[in-house]
Order: sequence, then C-alpha cells, then structure tokens
Amino acid sequence: MSTTLFRTIQPNHFTLLGTALLITRRTTTRHISARCVNQTATTTQQPRTTAPKNHGSNKLDEILREYEAVIGIETHVQLSTSTKAFCSCPNSYGSKPNTSICPVCMGLPGALPVLSSKVVDFGVRLGLALNCDLSLKSKFDRKQYFYPDLPKGYQISQFDIPIAYGGYVDVDIPLEFGGGHRRFGITRVHMEEDAGKLLHSDAGDYSQVDLNRAGVPLLEIVSEPDMRSGIEAAEYGSEMQRIVRYLGVSNGNMQEGSLRCDVNISIRPIGQPEFGTKVEIKNLNAFSAMSRAIDYEITRQAVLYNQGQADHIVTETRLWDEGAQKTVTMRKKEGLADYRYFPEPDLPEVILTQEYVDSIRSSLPELPEAKRRRYEGMGLGIQDVLFLANDVTVAEYFDEVIGRGADVKSAANWLMSDIAAYLKNEELSISDVKLTPQELAELIAAIKDETISGKIGKQILFELLAKGGTVQGLIKEKDLVQITDPVEIEKMIMKVISESPKQLEQYRSGKTKLQGFFAGQVMKMSKGKANPALLNKILLEKLNAKE
Repeated sequence: MSTTLFRTIQPNHFTLLGTALLITRRTTTRHISARCVNQTATTTQQPRTTAPKNHGSNKLDEILREYEAVIGIETHVQLSTSTKAFCSCPNSYGSKPNTSICPVCMGLPGALPVLSSKVVDFGVRLGLALNCDLSLKSKFDRKQYFYPDLPKGYQISQFDIPIAYGGYVDVDIPLEFGGGHRRFGITRVHMEEDAGKLLHSDAGDYSQVDLNRAGVPLLEIVSEPDMRSGIEAAEYGSEMQRIVRYLGVSNGNMQEGSLRCDVNISIRPIGQPEFGTKVEIKNLNAFSAMSRAIDYEITRQAVLYNQGQADHIVTETRLWDEGAQKTVTMRKKEGLADYRYFPEPDLPEVILTQEYVDSIRSSLPELPEAKRRRYEGMGLGIQDVLFLANDVTVAEYFDEVIGRGADVKSAANWLMSDIAAYLKNEELSISDVKLTPQELAELIAAIKDETISGKIGKQILFELLAKGGTVQGLIKEKDLVQITDPVEIEKMIMKVISESPKQLEQYRSGKTKLQGFFAGQVMKMSKGKANPALLNKILLEKLNAKE
C-alpha cells in the first residue's frame, strides 16, 4: 500500500502545495498552541537576599528592592546541516513554499525517519561546550500535539533521556549594565525536529501551510531559572548565540528563526523560597526586546502583587508587542499539557562511545568564555575583551594580527575604532574587507618604528580596507616615509615662523594655544610626513627662544 502510494506521488505536486494547502481559521484555531516546550521541573530555589543591580527605570529599581524576578529560558537552535533531521530534503532557508518536502517530513503513512548523524554530532558538540554531562545512551520520543503546521500530529523529540544535561554557561555583564560575572545553569540539551510554518492572510480569514521547515533539526537548550533581570537574560541569550556560532552548529540568526528564545518569568517577595506563578513570553526576535519585555513583565506582575491581585497572575503565554512596548495575552494555559510522550518506535537508541565523544571534545574550538579570559590575560580591559570576543570572525582576525607580532593593545584599538567605524558605515563584516591581518600587523609595525606617522597610517588604512594592497607598496608609491631628520624639520619650522610674524607675536604674548597653528602649518608643508613628537619638541624650542 505504502509502495503504491509513493509511486503515485509526483515531485511537481509538492510545488503546488504552496497554494493548495489552505487552512480556514476558525475561532478555536486561535487558541491552539503553535509550539509547546518542556517546562523546568524545579519548583523552589534558594532565594537571593539582595536584588540585582538594574539599569532601567527608577520604578523597576524600586520593585527589585521588594521583589525578586525568577527567569528561565528555553532556546531553540536551528542547526546548519545540509539536510533535515530525518530525511534527505535540503535544509535551506528562503526556498519557495513546499519545495523542500518529501513523504517523511510531510508525515505520510508508511514513511520512515532516518536520523542524520550530523544532528548527533552537533548535539554532542553543544553539550560539551555547555559543560554538560552526556547521555551515552539516549533515545527519541514522540511528543503528541495537534496543529496545522505539524503534519504527523506529533513531534520527534527527546523526553526523559536528553543527549546532554546538567551543565552551565559563564557570562560577563557589560560595564554599562553594572559589570560582573554570572554563571547560569543548563538543565538539558535535547534533539528534536522543527514544525512547519503558517502564513496568515492579511484579512486573517485563512492561513497557508509551508512545510519546508517541518523536520529541520533543532537543539533545545533549557536553562535553570537562574536569571534575575532582563539584562541577565539578554546576556545569556547573546552568549548562546556566540557559542553556537563559534561551534559552527548554527548561524544563530534570530531574524531567520535560527535562534528562538521563550522566556519563563515569575516574581516573588524577597526572601520567599517558593516560586511565583510562571508566565511565558514569546515573539522575542532581538535580545534588546527580550530585556525590555522582561522588565515590563516584572513591573506588571509587581503592580498586581501590590494591588492585592496576585491571583490575577495566571499561567499563560504572552506575546511581546514591540510597537506598544508591552506584553499581551496570547493564550491561557488551563493546566500542564499532556503530550503523551512515548518512545519513538521507528528510531533506534542513540549510543555514543567514549572514543567518539573524546574525538569531538578534542576538535572543539576555543569558546567565547575561554577567549575572553585569554584576552584579559593579555592586559586588555573588559570592554575591549567583550568587543573582540563577541564575533567569532573578529576574534579570529584579531588573533591572526597579534599572531604576526602586532602589539596587542594597538591591534585592539585599530579594530575597535577606525575599522569598526568603517564596517558600520559601509555595512560590511570583517570578512568583507580587503585589508588582511598580515597587512594590519605591517601597518602597526610601520607606525611603531616611525616609518610613517599615525595620521598617515589612518590614510593608508582606509585605502587598504577598500582596495587592498600592501602597506610597504603604498608607502613607496605615495612617498609617505616619515621625516625624522631634525635638520629638515627645523628648516620647515623656521620657514613657517618667518611667514607668520603676527601669530609669533601673539604666541609670545601669552596665547600659547597658537602652538597648534604652527604645528599644523609644518605638517601641511611636510604633507603630513613630519614626525609629530620631533616636530613639537623643536617647535617649542624655537617659539620660546629669546630674540
């Protein structure tokens, strides 16, 4: 029967599903959960005795002196595999609707899943990166729920035996948000598949189903409820994004849905050990939005507490409305969802050997936390460290520059100031520019040994960024070698002084700021090539000389 069915399906029929699969939206459909996630089982935790430092409104500061926010995050990471999790359909973002589908990801009868080994590989890599213990023997389970974009009527996930569990992640809070170091627990990391996507009409009277995303591999990271503010939650999310990008398991692009965060938040009076009523927040497509949404929700719940209406805080899912800057109810949760988990009968257990785990461990790159500590050990300040380690491509570029002998602080300064400004203005990434790490190291060396001045260095920099080339080639071509002969510099100084008697008289009458005028004229005459330190030394001698 299944064989006959497969023989009658034609590939071009799938293409037509973009317009053929229409779901009429009824009133009840609006209250169906689009995607349900596991909840952390912990119900109590030792309370903090003091509120965390908050850099939001004064109102929120006052609230956090009376109440403690308890925040946990469920992060879904879409993996950068070439195929889907359980079939050979391409895993490609942006394809035309229903063109990357097959009987397996469509949930047709008789179609059997086959696990991609790359999903397991990425799961182990992420588990190790998050300092987790690994389950050497894990399994897949069926998570039953019904929604139009879930064609099988269940999701293949992991329930009681995830691939990784019991880890932690270390985060540095930026100085503008109070600074400091935080460690947040990781409850589990498990493998699962994504659902499809509903495309709603503008009028809201029907929805189209796109199953391209159905079966795309995910890793879900469930944190412990260790965060206490919107800033901490946003920095945790940012660190997750950095880690998956460093590992190469995902591009972590929130706008594409490659990294999605659902926040669970409750508040409780300071000193109370029991958790309050938990509210889930969705529709967070940026970490800044996450921070604002959490701060709003803390305030909303605190107001209800203070009005004696704590019972009005109910277990529900709320959406963040970016335009209104507030959370709004999406759906109520009458009770714990009954997903009727049971072991996936069509997939064998996932068994890892210690040799396999060790081979992956040895191949892990230097991760953001280790890189930050290494940069600190080089003498860089925390702001420099956070900037350089934030983007893996910037960090790799920086490491190559200093690996070629460039001064660490000089290399950091060039990357954080002039190069960063150029990238922002041109809307480029560091991998787009034509300036190689070797040539940046050459530029820093040329300034350090006074072959060229810092001003000339900046001129060369922008040409190298835009057009490429070599530092030595440009210095020779444009005759940019710095003038360091004191006799030559003195001649130019005396010429400028002789041509500026009025300014000389004003300088010697007490207007010493005119030194800058004379220095500027000399630099102009030398076409910017005069050594600044030597120029100012000789200039002061001549300006202050007695007639």
